[in-house]
Amino acid sequence: MTYSNSRQSEYPVDPIFLDRWSPRAFDGKGMPREHLLTILDAAHWAPSSSNQQPWRFVFAHKGTDQWDTFVSLLVEGNQRWAKNAAVLLFVISRDFTISRDGEKKPATTHSFDAGAAWLSLAMQSHMLGYHAHGMAGIFKDKIVETLGIPDGFIVEAAVAIGTMADKSTLPAELAEREIPSDRLPLSDVAFEGKFTGKAQ
Repeated sequence: MTYSNSRQSEYPVDPIFLDRWSPRAFDGKGMPREHLLTILDAAHWAPSSSNQQPWRFVFAHKGTDQWDTFVSLLVEGNQRWAKNAAVLLFVISRDFTISRDGEKKPATTHSFDAGAAWLSLAMQSHMLGYHAHGMAGIFKDKIVETLGIPDGFIVEAAVAIGTMADKSTLPAELAEREIPSDRLPLSDVAFEGKFTGKAQ
């Protein structure tokens, strides 16, 4: 087992998986453009079905003309803390594939593949000294309209990336939740031979 970042795994995983987590307290400072491009470069090397690479990222840096617009595309509860991140981005995925003979057909793994890219993004952020926090609390229809997302592309989630601040910078009800979360026992999510877990 591995112990790191107040977390303990059941088996000897690399500490980087325990050290990565999703805080809400960010210090409000920006990030060099080169750092973000490194993070996105790592994300776009994620594995994907038939190398279709369905992920797309639309981003804004804090302090730019686009920042307030990006913040407004989050639900109010996320705006309260995500406005202090260095970067906000939206993960988009293409919901169709193009076969070798040029045929367009529905993709069945676009969200799965975008999730792989998100994890790569989060891990590279961590390795550069940042933290990345994914969010489902967003206005998807408004994002499509505001950011010009074309047909055939799905808004998956938002991500805030920045340098972590002390939890005392958060509203009290968020500060008390500002700890790395545990996970279910491995036996609750991994089954040999057949699904033997709970139906919820």
